[in-house]
Amino acid sequence: MKIVTYNINGVKARLDNLLQWLKEEQPDVVCLQEIKCEDAAFPSSPIEDLGYNVAVHGMKGFHGVAILSKSPMDEVMPRLIGDDADAQSRYLETVISTGWGAVRVVSLYLPNGNPVGTDKFSYKLAWMRRLIARARELLMLEEAFILAGDYNIIPMPIDARHPERWVDDALFRPESRACYRELVNLGLTDGFRACAPDAGHYTFWDYQAGAFQKNNGIRIDHLLLSPQALDRLTGAGIDKHVRAWERPSDHVPTWITLRD
Repeated sequence: MKIVTYNINGVKARLDNLLQWLKEEQPDVVCLQEIKCEDAAFPSSPIEDLGYNVAVHGMKGFHGVAILSKSPMDEVMPRLIGDDADAQSRYLETVISTGWGAVRVVSLYLPNGNPVGTDKFSYKLAWMRRLIARARELLMLEEAFILAGDYNIIPMPIDARHPERWVDDALFRPESRACYRELVNLGLTDGFRACAPDAGHYTFWDYQAGAFQKNNGIRIDHLLLSPQALDRLTGAGIDKHVRAWERPSDHVPTWITLRD
């Protein structure tokens, strides 16, 4: 079972790329972020024609998340608990039926948080506190689950080509990284790092200054696994080649595989 996280950076603008990649890779579950459209405007039909069920939690012009699944989705829960006033579409949780049982999959788009010292950074940290609280609840269920998405966090210096350039950025601030560590230390595992502990793996390259050509990237797209999901982990990877396609997202698909 192949589960992928992919910040598409505008699903309507990148639809051709998305469909080409889906046809080539045939993933079982895809967690999309930054779809940048309302639910009704999401291009479900061509994706469903490829055999996927679609769940969407979007908003006009900004943010938005979706989950595509070849298997039925038994439950769909939009919005992250903990703040009823939060109107930003950044979290979608589903329960998906598989041949070996149900697996809970979350597509999340964590706030960027820049500039540091503003309400945007405070919102990022508060959102992380809510995610930590939800992860604690899910761990109590003792079931297989994956928190997949664009975390907008560089966990370690090894996750940036030039970490010194990110010292004052919200993605690499000690407060952001501390929240990420607290989340992982609840008992979750970074699925990609469990399979690829070495340097040089990135999931995002800025559009400017030839960042992709110079491989000046960062790894901010993560799949965190519960112990029950980790027991089934068989592999992980990053589809870096997609970044070289015409009109690409600045992120690329990142994936794990679980045994049946």
